[in-house]
Amino acid sequence: MRWDNLSRDGTAALFGTDVVTRTFDTPEFRGITFHEVRARSIVNRVPGASRMPFEWTINPYRGCSHACVYCFARKTHSYLDLDTGLDFDSQIIVKVNAPELLRRELAAPRWQGQHIAMGTNVDCYQRAEGRYRLMPGILGELRDRANPFSILTKGSLILRDLEILRQAARVTDVSTAVSVGFLDRELWHTVEPGTPSPQKRLDVCRTLNENGIASGVLMAPVLPYLSDSPEQLRATVRAIAEAGATSVTPLVLHLRPGAREWYMAWLSVHHPRLLTRYKALYADGAYAPTWYQRRITRQVHEFATEYGIGPSRRPLRAPAPEPDPEPVPAPADPPTQLMLQV
Repeated sequence: MRWDNLSRDGTAALFGTDVVTRTFDTPEFRGITFHEVRARSIVNRVPGASRMPFEWTINPYRGCSHACVYCFARKTHSYLDLDTGLDFDSQIIVKVNAPELLRRELAAPRWQGQHIAMGTNVDCYQRAEGRYRLMPGILGELRDRANPFSILTKGSLILRDLEILRQAARVTDVSTAVSVGFLDRELWHTVEPGTPSPQKRLDVCRTLNENGIASGVLMAPVLPYLSDSPEQLRATVRAIAEAGATSVTPLVLHLRPGAREWYMAWLSVHHPRLLTRYKALYADGAYAPTWYQRRITRQVHEFATEYGIGPSRRPLRAPAPEPDPEPVPAPADPPTQLMLQV
């Protein structure tokens, strides 16, 4: 694995060489290796070409034990000479100095308090967070600076930090979203094996809203030929509405390099009859054809109207391909130079 020489254009290492590797012989962490690193920055600028409706992000982890076979972030592991399949699921990079870095970067004179999004690359509330507890420190720094932020998660661990979220919501704009693409439990077990169940995630959405933390649902991904029938879409939207979500935003599966190979391998084992149809649907690239995406969006919005829930006004879209290896870091005044983030 390469560490100290991982840079963009050979100009800045992402982190130093003082890496600590750990394994924990407990059921929830069995088979997972954690690499504790000291990152050079934690607030990163999203490339201008991105489709994301925000400019700045925080990602305290890299790799994800949720092990979603379709995860677009899998490609990032290849920059560390790790594979985008099993290594992405089991070799987790932990930025142990994330809260202290954030304190420094939010205090930089050039930082203007812009909105920061979390959970848009890998989940900041994956299982590792239960041990490393980076998010309470991160949320505390954002709260103390009254810096607006949003969180997207498939994890239920966010409820652990409910009180900090409530405190932050009193002084700044705080919004959350849970990701629930479908309800099918058999499909969930095979395609999102490390996540809480879809119903558990909807319970999280309900609890957040009941406690004054606005929470919508990113209905993602809708899986072609697996979770996209009108009956399936209707049932999912109905459950989302019953959970009290403030919004629902559908997103069709997209297959960027890294995720594409892993998803297709999964498909060949679990649904081999669909391989030909998928190759045809995604023949032109990472995204399903526009006509298909519009059909899904139209149907979801029709069902949302039926059940009294509107589409998101600020949808959390999937990110466009990013420059290798990571977004541009946040600005800082000399002598503090913020480096690229892993």
